[in-house]
Amino acid sequence: MSWEYLIIAVVLIVVALVAIKVTGKHFEEEMNKLIKYLGGKENIIDCEVSMSRFKVTLKDVSLANKEGIQKLGAKGIVEIDNQLKIVFDKNARTLKKYIKDMR
Repeated sequence: MSWEYLIIAVVLIVVALVAIKVTGKHFEEEMNKLIKYLGGKENIIDCEVSMSRFKVTLKDVSLANKEGIQKLGAKGIVEIDNQLKIVFDKNARTLKKYIKDMR
């Protein structure tokens, strides 16, 4: 009977690892799309995070594809001068780290 529990535990661990790997890959693809929708990494001057808001300063805000950003899950976008303030819920901090690491 203990072997059955061991086999079940191993199967659950393998399934969890596969799910984590797939989710990580999906997240990276979505972040690459977001950077593209922001006009590319060359267009991003700076970024900041405040709670669920992601504020990004762009060289040319007209290059940003706001409709594409919303399709990626943004709850709202506000444009002020050369900045976009994007509400992304809990992923805002992870997004900032991803962009900073790309530079």
